[in-house]
Amino acid sequence: MWATLPACLGAKRHYVSGEIPVFPDLRIRDFQSSAPHHVSSIITEQGPFMSKDRRIDIEEISGVTVVKLLEKKILDEANIEALGQELFALVDKDGRRKMILEFSVVEYLSSAALGKLITLHKKVAAAKGKMVLCCIQKDILEVFRITQLDKILTICADLDAALAKF
Repeated sequence: MWATLPACLGAKRHYVSGEIPVFPDLRIRDFQSSAPHHVSSIITEQGPFMSKDRRIDIEEISGVTVVKLLEKKILDEANIEALGQELFALVDKDGRRKMILEFSVVEYLSSAALGKLITLHKKVAAAKGKMVLCCIQKDILEVFRITQLDKILTICADLDAALAKF
């Protein structure tokens, strides 16, 4: 479902949800990187939840999967369902146990999207993993406080603080 390719290969750094990698034979290969936070693996995979729209960008930092949400408005039911499937697949299919969801781009979030976050949190916890949210804009953070989700979910101000939780 995603790939991280080094710039020295002349490829885009991330391929997400349905983009076709430049190197289709590449599966898994570790490499040393001078990239920030020591990006440690290259993975490509094609799975059932492919889409042409980029909803997430995934990066591996020090053994933690950092998922950057790319949509400003997470409101549409179909997009929320597709986003949920992509996020759930990271846990269910890829076996990810350490996850950070980075919300810096997100300006609007529906209650259905909150439901997907709760479900993802339960999946990660059931797999004996940990999920942290970070870079949440003030208005959305207020929704987390009003709904008391800030007491259930671990929320950090920025990515460095979120990485420190692992």
